[in-house]
Amino acid sequence: MVRVAGSVRVAAAQFAVGEDREANLAAVLRAIDESAARGAELVVLPEFCNHLSWYRDRTHALREACRPADPFLTAVAQAAARHGMFVKLHVTLATEGVAPDRDDGMRITAASLLFGPDGALLARADKQTLMGSENDHLDPADTAGPVIDTPLGRFGLYSCMEGVINEVCRGLALRGAQVLLNSLNSFALDEASLHIPVRAAENKVWVVAANKIGPLIPESHLAAVSAGLGVPPEALHGAGESQIVRPDGSVAARAPRTGETVVVADIEPGIADDKRRPDGTDLFAARRPWLYGPIANEPRPPAPFPSERAGSVTAAVLRPSGRGEAALRDAVALVGRAAGDGARLIVLPELFLWPDGVVPGDGPDPSLTAAALDALAGALRGTGALVACTLPEAGVHTGFLLGADGPVLRVPQLHPSARHSGWAVEKAAPPLTHDAPWGRVALVVGDDALHPETFRLAALAGADTAAVCHTGTESWEHTLGLPERSAENRINVVAAGHGQGAIHALPADFGLWQSREGGFTGRISHPLTTAADGPLTLAAVHPDQAVRRLVSRRTDLVDGRPWRLAGALTAPDPGAPEPGSRTTPGSRTT
Repeated sequence: MVRVAGSVRVAAAQFAVGEDREANLAAVLRAIDESAARGAELVVLPEFCNHLSWYRDRTHALREACRPADPFLTAVAQAAARHGMFVKLHVTLATEGVAPDRDDGMRITAASLLFGPDGALLARADKQTLMGSENDHLDPADTAGPVIDTPLGRFGLYSCMEGVINEVCRGLALRGAQVLLNSLNSFALDEASLHIPVRAAENKVWVVAANKIGPLIPESHLAAVSAGLGVPPEALHGAGESQIVRPDGSVAARAPRTGETVVVADIEPGIADDKRRPDGTDLFAARRPWLYGPIANEPRPPAPFPSERAGSVTAAVLRPSGRGEAALRDAVALVGRAAGDGARLIVLPELFLWPDGVVPGDGPDPSLTAAALDALAGALRGTGALVACTLPEAGVHTGFLLGADGPVLRVPQLHPSARHSGWAVEKAAPPLTHDAPWGRVALVVGDDALHPETFRLAALAGADTAAVCHTGTESWEHTLGLPERSAENRINVVAAGHGQGAIHALPADFGLWQSREGGFTGRISHPLTTAADGPLTLAAVHPDQAVRRLVSRRTDLVDGRPWRLAGALTAPDPGAPEPGSRTTPGSRTT
């Protein structure tokens, strides 16, 4: 491989880990040696390198955990120094301290450790959101992990479940991380296909992710765990596919599903400092932290839904043709068809009256907005359906949820967009949701769809379905972003865009430790996607599935977010230190 000038060669290593500590250490050292032999200056290793993530009890977990500067960690530090490289290791780590509901005077954490080229321990980041049985014997982080400024770039550390929701990676990127280092212990196929690459794309950073291969459960427990999880024994192996992902979500290098291996790629960390989309919008500058307060607040139940949510509702995504009055006539006809076919939620593309959703330079005609609202409402009479669309209103890019009698919800675009800056102004945010007879609908307007925080707020408000009117300018926005918004929030997403769109429905087969209607697909948290095809696309969504948020025992995708440590998401200056943060030399912290 020819090195690009100014680039950094990084590696992701995958291998099996068992219950033999010495064999596990040997696998770690082989991976470091192989990475160095291939010219890597940094290697990321899988999660729980010291022992299988399966313990009989707390005493067993404590016995198998590493201690600071013990022989296991010392050997890794020496290997880093021998090769003059950075090593990101993940282990269970026992230290003295007080942990909630524990009486042994110890904390056992799932710890990401970064060793420098001289063998020094540069940083530690404890796992903030534990997965399933990890909650039984391990303790979650009590501080946010640091961003480490190194000669190669600024690194942020996370592991596995922390990447299945957005807050940890978002916080690291907001505090300046250019490269996120992810250690995994997962048999889920949707890690490699969705949860890993989306964290790179939505934050415009690099991600280096290392997963395991081989059995993740001791042989003596395999049958019982298989039955309890609802996963066949042969699927309880690490899913591999360790990968290095570019800031646009594309994969620079990926390992196979099976086999011990190391993948390498040359990356340019400095690219991650540019957060602009093709239209010039800076994704981070466009954030509105003052709106995100509930994300960093203690979970509390949303307002109760007044009736029972429906098990299945037909949704429609439309693609009208033409512009102006011609587009309106086509949209009205398509709305009538969709409602006649039984659709109860119908979504039109962002600014559907204009091709590509861009209002011409002379600005919008106010009379066209009024005419469009009247015509669309008229198409709904006698149907009980709702239509979501966006139109200019008084200089604001506004989303409308319409019934037969007119708008039942108005929502302005909450985040600024360069492509609408010639005519649109910001406006204070009203409620995002409306209670239909069948479920609670959130309305997402334009580029608000780019921000994970928008959908998290909707989930915290109790929404089960999001109507999204958005035209993307980068492929990840619809292929990774919107599926992930559905998965991580347990929300059905019905999205329409110019030449884009899909219906992402919540599946009944979700998570672990529960019965399944169908066979195990390898996915744990991933929507059922129907891509838009033609002028009218219909598919069922499932509002009642939104209340099921436990991806595993004691791991709630929404209320289990690390809200206590999410201050970077709501801070006007995320790079400023906060009380209680861990600081290390050369680091930026919360």
